[in-house]
Amino acid sequence: MSDSWDPDRYLAYADERGRPFVDLLARVPAETPHVVVDLGCGPGNLTALLADRWSGASVVGIDSSPEMIAAAREVEGVTWEVGDLRDWARPDPAALRAPVDVLVSNATLQWVPEHLELLPGLVDRVAPGGWFAFQVPGNFDEPSHTIRTDLAGQAPYAEHVRGARVPTSHSPHDYARLLLDLGCEVDAWETTYLHVLTGPDPVFTWVSGTGARPTLQALPDDLRPLFEEEFRALLREAYPADASGRVVLPFRRIFVVARKPATTTAVGV
Repeated sequence: MSDSWDPDRYLAYADERGRPFVDLLARVPAETPHVVVDLGCGPGNLTALLADRWSGASVVGIDSSPEMIAAAREVEGVTWEVGDLRDWARPDPAALRAPVDVLVSNATLQWVPEHLELLPGLVDRVAPGGWFAFQVPGNFDEPSHTIRTDLAGQAPYAEHVRGARVPTSHSPHDYARLLLDLGCEVDAWETTYLHVLTGPDPVFTWVSGTGARPTLQALPDDLRPLFEEEFRALLREAYPADASGRVVLPFRRIFVVARKPATTTAVGV
C-alpha cells in the first residue's frame, strides 16, 4: 500500500463519509471492551468516536498511510500506529498482541484484493466473545467508478495506470458465509445512501480523495490535467446538477458485524 493520501481532500465530505461508520457502530453492542482497534483509521476523526463511546478501553488506530497517521495524531485518547492490515492479520508468534475485544475496519478492506482470505486471520485476533465489524463500498458498478476505469483504459493513459490500485469488494452473502463457517454470529446488510453534494464538480472531489486517487497519482504530471478534465466532464454528464447546483450521489455500502464464539475451539481458522 504505497499510495500517498491527502487527509484534507479525504475530509472534504467528512459528514457523508462518517455516517456509515456511525451506522456500523450502532450495531456493535459491546459494553465494556478492554481493547478496541480501528484498522484503516484514516485521519482519526472517526476513531475518536470509539474512544468517546468506550472511554475505559485502550483504543488503537492503525493505517498504512503516514500522512493519515500524522493527521490522526492530533486526536487525543488514541494510540496511533502506521501499519499494514495484511501484516497485522498474519499469525506472528513473536508478536505478543493483546486480544482485541472490538475490531473495526471502515472503508479499508476494499483496497486489499485478497481481503476475503484475510478474514480468518482477523477473526483470530479477536478475543472469544468479541466483535469484528467492517464496512466496504459496494458501488463499483456505478458511473463514479466505471467512467474512471473506461477512461483509464484508453490511450494515452492506459500504459501509465496499468498497475494502479483499484478498490473491490464482495457481496454481503460472501462475507456472511465465510464468517458463519468460522463459527461467528453474523449480521450483514447493505444500504444505499443518497449523498447530496454541492460545489464545483463535487463527484470528482469525492472520488479523487478515495477510489480514483491511485489512478490520478499514477499519471505523469503532463497527462494528469488532461485526464482530470475529461474525467470531470464525464462525471458532470453522469451526475447532472439540479437548478440549485445540487448533485445526488447514490452510494451503496456493505456492512458486516460478526461476534466470535465465547470459546475459541468453535472457530476454525
